[in-house]
Amino acid sequence: MNVCSLWRALWLMRTVVGFARPQEIYAPHSIRIEGQLTLGGLFPVHARGADGTPCGDIKKENGIHRLEAMMYALDQINQDEQLLPNVTLGARVLDTCSRDTYALEQSLTFVQALITKDTSDVRCTNGDPPVFVKPEKVVGVIGASASSVSIMVANILRLFQIPQISYASTAPELSDDRRYDFFSRVVPPDSFQAQAMVDIIRSLSWSYVSTIASEGSYGEKGVEAFTQLSKEAGGICIAQSLRIPHNSKLEDYDKAVQQLLETQHSRAVVIFASEEDIRGVLNATKRANQVGHFLWIGSDSWGAKGSPIHQLEEVAVGAITILPKRSSIKGFDEYFTGLTLENNRRNVWFAEFWEENFDCRLLSSSKREDTSRKCTGQERIGIDSRYEQEGKVQFVIDGVYAMAHALHTMQRELCPDYPGICPDMEAADGKALLKYIRNATFNGSAGTFVMFNKNGDAPGRYDLFQFQTTNNTNPEYKVVGQWVDSLQLRVEELQWPGDSEDEVPVSVCSLPCKTGERKKRVKGMPCCWHCELCDGYQYQYDETSCRLCAYNMRPNPNRTACQPIPIVKLEWSSPWAVIPVFLAVLGIIATIFVMATFLRHNDTPIVRASGRELSYVLLTGIFLCYIITFLMIGKPDAGVCAFRRIFLGLGMCISYAALLTKTNRIYRIFEQGKQTVTAPRFISPTSQIAITASLICVQLLGVLVWFAVDPPNTIVDYDEQKTVNPLLARGILKCDITDLQIICSLGYSILLMVTCTVYAIKTRDVPEDFNEAKPIGFTMYTTCIVWLAFIPIFFGTAQSAEKLYIQTTTLTISMNLSASVALGMLYMPKVYVILFHPELNVQKRKRSFKAVVTAATMSSRLNTKPSERPNGEAKTELCESQPSSSIYLFLCMTLCSIV
Repeated sequence: MNVCSLWRALWLMRTVVGFARPQEIYAPHSIRIEGQLTLGGLFPVHARGADGTPCGDIKKENGIHRLEAMMYALDQINQDEQLLPNVTLGARVLDTCSRDTYALEQSLTFVQALITKDTSDVRCTNGDPPVFVKPEKVVGVIGASASSVSIMVANILRLFQIPQISYASTAPELSDDRRYDFFSRVVPPDSFQAQAMVDIIRSLSWSYVSTIASEGSYGEKGVEAFTQLSKEAGGICIAQSLRIPHNSKLEDYDKAVQQLLETQHSRAVVIFASEEDIRGVLNATKRANQVGHFLWIGSDSWGAKGSPIHQLEEVAVGAITILPKRSSIKGFDEYFTGLTLENNRRNVWFAEFWEENFDCRLLSSSKREDTSRKCTGQERIGIDSRYEQEGKVQFVIDGVYAMAHALHTMQRELCPDYPGICPDMEAADGKALLKYIRNATFNGSAGTFVMFNKNGDAPGRYDLFQFQTTNNTNPEYKVVGQWVDSLQLRVEELQWPGDSEDEVPVSVCSLPCKTGERKKRVKGMPCCWHCELCDGYQYQYDETSCRLCAYNMRPNPNRTACQPIPIVKLEWSSPWAVIPVFLAVLGIIATIFVMATFLRHNDTPIVRASGRELSYVLLTGIFLCYIITFLMIGKPDAGVCAFRRIFLGLGMCISYAALLTKTNRIYRIFEQGKQTVTAPRFISPTSQIAITASLICVQLLGVLVWFAVDPPNTIVDYDEQKTVNPLLARGILKCDITDLQIICSLGYSILLMVTCTVYAIKTRDVPEDFNEAKPIGFTMYTTCIVWLAFIPIFFGTAQSAEKLYIQTTTLTISMNLSASVALGMLYMPKVYVILFHPELNVQKRKRSFKAVVTAATMSSRLNTKPSERPNGEAKTELCESQPSSSIYLFLCMTLCSIV
C-alpha cells in the first residue's frame, strides 16, 4: 500500500467516523474461517440500533439467512474438486448493523493486512521487540446489503483495491464505474427495473403517467431512475410525481389520490413504495370510489406478494408488477433446516438467532427478557418454527461463486503448473482480480447465467406479473412476460378493469389529433398538445407541422397530401358560352346572306351606290367579328392562341377602317365643295381600298411585333379561381394574353371607331340620304355605347372568381353586337329593297349637267320628303334632289363623274 493511498484512507476515516479508539474500530464479534484465500463478508445481522447504540435486534431473514448462504456456498466450493482445486476458501464475516457509518468502521478490518505498521520504536516491557500476528489478507468482499452501506464501504475498499460483490444493493448510482470502480453486484440495479417499467409503458402506448415513491433511498432513487430513463426514451411525460412521507397518515394517502385525479387522463401510476404505502394508496383509492380508474405499475417491493393487496383485490385488478427472477435453492433449505447449536458453532450470532427464532432463552445472561421459556437445543428449524427461504439467498450464493470462479481463472492462468496458490498469485493485486471478476461467466445456483457488464452490474432479469380476476377463478398473479435486457410482454394475455377487459386503456395527456390536424405542443410538456386543423391550402406534413401545397396543388380531402388542382376551360356547353355562340351563329348566317345577296345583285344600282368594294371589305370585317367568338371559346393551344391574337382586333379593324374611309371621303368632299369646285383627291374606289388596306396593315404590323416579342403559348392560371375553399379551386387553361394586351390589341380598332364617330358627327348635316351618312352615324353612336359599357365590365370583374367566363362572354357579346349593329343599320335596309322592292332598285334617267343645275334651282324640290325616295338611289338621282347651291352642284358633279 503506498503512502498517498494510506493517507487518503486515514483522512476519509477521520472525516466520516473520527479517530475512534483502537478497541472500538474492530467488531468484538465476527466469523473467522481459516483458508488459504480469505473472503470478507458484510451482512445486516442486526438492525439499526436506537438511542445511540450501534446495533439493535437480530434480523433472522435478511441477516442470518444471507450470512448462512455465504457459509453454505463456501462449503460447496471447498468440497468441489473442479473449482479451485487444492485451494481452501476462508472467510471473515462482519455485522453492519444496517448502518453505513458502523459498516465503514467494520470494513477497516479488511484492510489491516494492507497497512504497513512502523514498529521500530515499539518495545515490550522487558525490552524485547513485540511479536505481531499478521492479519489475514482479504482478497475480496461479499456485500453489503443496503445500497447506502455499500456506497460507504466501496469508498474505502477502492482505496486499497479490494474488489467487492454485492448481493442486494440496487442503487443506480453504484453503476458509476468511475467512482465505484471496484464494486460489482449479482443483482440488477434499479435502473434496469426502471427501464423495464419504461418499456412496459411504451409497449402499451401510454405517454402520460404519474409516479408515487416512498420517502427514502429505495422509492426516491427508483422514481428518479424511471424519470431519467423516460426522458431519454422520449414520448413519456410525468403528470404527477408524489412522495409518501415517513409515518404517513390516512390524510397523506387521500391527498395523494386527489392529486392523481387532477390529471384525469393520466391513469397509469408507477409506484416505488413499501408494502405499507402500497396498501395505503390502494385503500385511499377505494375510499375515493375510483376502483378501476388507475393502472398500477408496481416495483419489486410489490412483486407477487399477497400482503400489499389483502382485501383490496378489486382495486389491484390489472396491476402489472415486476419481480427479479429468483428461485428457491433446494440445497440451502436442506442445509439451513439441518443447522443446530451443536453443528453450527462457527456462527457467533447463531445462538441469538436460535433464541429469536424459537422464542426461548439459552443462558441466564441472555438479553431476552420477554420470555422465560428456556431453549432445549432440540428444536428444529422448519418444524418447530416457520421457515421460508429469504429472497436474496440465491444472489449471496452467486456472489460467492462469482468470486470463486474469478480466483479459479486467475489461478489457472498465473499458476498453470502449480498446485494451490503460487507466488505470482499471492503477489497479484486487487486490480488483477477485478479483471477476472468482470469476465466471470457461469451458471448460477438457480440455473440462470451469471455475468457482469462493463459497470459491474448483473444483467436485468425480471418476471412480469399482472393481478387478474375472472368469473371462473380466484384473483391471482399471472406471469404475462419477462424482461431480460429487452421486454417480452404478452399483451394478448393482459386483462383490464372495466367493461373492455381486452382493450388496452389509454393514459395520455392529449388524445390523438384527427387526420389533417397538427399537434401544437404545450410548452414544457412534450406529451401534451392542442390539435389545429391545417387550413387553407396547407396539408399535414408531419405530426407537428403543416406545409403549403405547391401553387398548382391543393390538399386532398383529408389533408394528408397534395393533389393537382383540376384544370378547366370555358366549355361549349356552359351558359357563358351558349349565348355568344348563338349570337355569333345568327350573325354569321346573316352576314353570309347579305354577302350572297350583294354578290348576286352586284351590278344593281343599290349595290353600286353603296360602294361595292368597301362594302365587301366591311362585310368581311363583320364576319371576322363573329368568328372570333369561336376562337375565344375553343380549347386553347398554340394555334388557337395565335389566331386569337390575329383576329381579336382584325375584324373590328377591317370594319372601322372601311367605315372611316367612307366617312372621311364624304367629309372631304363637302369640305372641299365649300372652298372650290375642284374635286378632292383619293375619292375613287381604288383609292378607298388602298386607304382601308393601309389602315388594316397597321393592325397586322402590331400583331407581328407581338408575335416576335412574345410568341403565343398556353398557360394555366391557378390564381384566378383560387377560392378560400381549396376543394373549389380550379386552374384555368388559357392563352398567355393579359387583360392589358387584349385592350392594346383592341385599342387601335377603338381608335378607328372613335375617329369614325368624329367624322360621323362632322357629316351629320349632310342630306339624310346622301351616301349613307346618317346610317353610319347611328351605327357609330350605338357602337360607342356598346364599348363604353364593355370597358367597366371587363376591368370591374378582374378580381372575380368567374373572371374568365365574364370577360370572355362580355368581349364576344360586345363584338357580336358591334358587328350586328353595323350589319343591321347599313345593309339590312338595302337587302330589304333588293329582295322585296326590286322596282326601286333601277337606274334613273341621267340628266345633263345643265338640267341638274336648272333642277337644283327649283325651290319646289326643297320640300321633297326623304321618305318618298328609296335608300340607295343612284347618285344622279340623288344629285337631282339636292337644294340649289354651288356646293351641292359641285358635289353632284363630282359624284356623277365618279359613277
